[in-house]
Amino acid sequence: MTVGIVGLGLIGGSMAKAYHAAGWRVLAWNRSKSMLDFAMISGAVDAELNEATLPECDILLVVLYPDASIGWLERMAPHIAAHTVVVDGCGTKRLVCEAGFRLAGEHGFTFVGGHPMAGTHNSGFKFAKETMFKGAPMVLVPPTFDNIELLTRVKELLAPLQFGRFSVTTAEKHDEMIAFTSQMAHLVSNAYIKSPTAKLHKGFSAGSYKDMTRVAWLNPAMWTELFLENKDCLITELDCLMNNLQQYRDALEQHDAQRLEQLLEEGKRRKEEVDGR
Repeated sequence: MTVGIVGLGLIGGSMAKAYHAAGWRVLAWNRSKSMLDFAMISGAVDAELNEATLPECDILLVVLYPDASIGWLERMAPHIAAHTVVVDGCGTKRLVCEAGFRLAGEHGFTFVGGHPMAGTHNSGFKFAKETMFKGAPMVLVPPTFDNIELLTRVKELLAPLQFGRFSVTTAEKHDEMIAFTSQMAHLVSNAYIKSPTAKLHKGFSAGSYKDMTRVAWLNPAMWTELFLENKDCLITELDCLMNNLQQYRDALEQHDAQRLEQLLEEGKRRKEEVDGR
């Protein structure tokens, strides 16, 4: 079996290592030829993915930023074989899936949107590891929801990554949910750390501080693109948070202990309802 991987960053590099460990033939394309050469020397990649080798792929994983993924697919779509299943790994789905489904229809291959829910604050091939996705969730956005045969095939083709579970949804629903579960966490963490007090935290911080600031360490270029492509959903969540925070601020300013305790109890109860004790 042959896998093609477009982009050898943290995610693509981890995919390459996982498929290589599973005994697959791994073809890869990377913007930096030197990094591709390094991946080949390290043994994670067997050969270059190009117009000549692209038709050999059983599955093609496109893991660039959204705009770059769309651009690559538009250039290479005529060379993708009909038997190849193309899965992207972008953090937003609407624009990528719109382009992917259109190109698949025009050129006769199969496209399925994907979002592997795994990663670290580090970036680049040197931090990639073959167990990155073991037990992690994978979100799939298929062209239709009644093609069980396709979903089964996709899961089989992704088996070397060892995902723990699969969720199937629409691109619209994905972007609504990811604005809350991922993008807001990165945005709030990044804003929180900008307090002047942060410079003085050592000796006064423990688990709460570490949990709150972990994802402030992000890739600015990537997250800027993801935030802007999903700005409608993100603004909705941001407005909700700002409204909630204002209520806490008002209670504090008014020294309203009853209201403040009520707000805290509501948040505690909501957490229990959503995630359990």
